[in-house]
Amino acid sequence: MTQTPVIDCLQFANWSEEIFREMRAGGVHAVHATILYHGDFREMVREIEAFNAWFEALPDLIFHGRTGDDVRRAMAEDKTAIFFGIQNPQPLEDDLDLIEIFETLGLRFMQLTYNNQSLLGSGWQEPRDGGITNFGREVIREMNRTGIMIDMSHAGEKTTREAIELSERPIAVTHANPRFWRDEKRNVSDDIIKALEQSGGMLGFSLYPHHLKGGSACTLQEFCEMAARVAERHGAGMLGIGSDLCQNRTDFWVQWMRDGRWRKVSPLAGEAAKAKFPEPTSWFASNKDFPGIAQGLREVGFSDAEVGGIMGGNWLRFFDQTFTRRP
Repeated sequence: MTQTPVIDCLQFANWSEEIFREMRAGGVHAVHATILYHGDFREMVREIEAFNAWFEALPDLIFHGRTGDDVRRAMAEDKTAIFFGIQNPQPLEDDLDLIEIFETLGLRFMQLTYNNQSLLGSGWQEPRDGGITNFGREVIREMNRTGIMIDMSHAGEKTTREAIELSERPIAVTHANPRFWRDEKRNVSDDIIKALEQSGGMLGFSLYPHHLKGGSACTLQEFCEMAARVAERHGAGMLGIGSDLCQNRTDFWVQWMRDGRWRKVSPLAGEAAKAKFPEPTSWFASNKDFPGIAQGLREVGFSDAEVGGIMGGNWLRFFDQTFTRRP
């Protein structure tokens, strides 16, 4: 058994046996899998049903992860633990008691907003960031109690800062990069990274080309040098990977992620006007490529212990702290 795990804290792949086998080929012990972007409670349950079928069909490869100990089990049994997350709180509707049901079903991550305004807070694309709503405050308290991780990857600056301040547990930005490196509003400011550091939170580096300096042309060395700069400013102990890997998804899905049901897209707009997935970088296109990232981190000066932390050890510590219920 390896001494430290490999954990990817965000993927939205077109799940298949091939992809689950690639997780094993890349030595990935745990994946935070997005099971829903836009949809109601019943749609979320259907996605859980689909994953349950995968768990039944491929027990030698994957199983449902709920706690840090499940990562340790995956390491011992040479499998991958799949942790459920939703990037939009729509399945909650306006029923606070559903948080308890989410936890019972095995949900471990929930974003308070996805790009736009939700009942809980403001997304990064909103022209006005109103911060955490009254309902959002109640949801944060209930997520803290039940041990569901608060993820602010697609939230506005004020909303993220208020979530950090309001939460009794440290929170995470599971998949984003520093804005000083790639000036993109979807990435996070140094003020937010500092607030995460001071509160014990986590930042997962994204490998999605739109979040990388130079996009698809970004090199592994450039990415790892960026990680080193963040570590110099804030320490390596708060850093991990949240690749945002959308492997084998058609362009329909990126349109769905952005538009959902809230915006009408004209069928006359033409293919060129529609959103498309970017080409992957030359060094990260699937789960098989994780060992190369670890090597790249070593080559820019990270110690073996720091590399182990960034590749998964830091997330495991965070899982241990987060995925526990309180009275």
